[in-house]
Amino acid sequence: MTDEGWAWSDAWIFVSVAIAGKVGRHRRSPLSRRPEGVRLADVLSTAEHLNHAVPVRQEIETGVRRLLAADLISVADGWFQLTGAGEQLWRDRPRSGLTTTVDSVHGVLGRRYPAQDGEWQLDDQEHTAAILEHSGRFRPPAPRRSVENTTANRSPS
Repeated sequence: MTDEGWAWSDAWIFVSVAIAGKVGRHRRSPLSRRPEGVRLADVLSTAEHLNHAVPVRQEIETGVRRLLAADLISVADGWFQLTGAGEQLWRDRPRSGLTTTVDSVHGVLGRRYPAQDGEWQLDDQEHTAAILEHSGRFRPPAPRRSVENTTANRSPS
């Protein structure tokens, strides 16, 4: 459906699913992973860790559609996980630091897979719930008052 090729955000979603699902050299055994996959809130949390931003709804939908069409991920009942082909891509990707992993995967996607849209739509309620769950995980701690501030602000009795 699209002729524009893979977007960087498509690779960002893929890497987020892989890392959130603990697919990697340090976790070779499928038995060490959650067999059902990961929820969207987990994908969003990992995406924010990678890029200091949360993907917008359009980036999520487009990325998931393309990754589904390429048979690199699967989504069932709100659970995201890599397929066998997705795990192979993850294992065979060029090794780099975490900061360039998305760039490396983006290059591999562009060389090996046509960018086509699959069928998938993100439900409004599921998206809202995932955003709320994600944002609830990262509340900044309340500022601590120093001892000097509390004694200096006391009125004499």
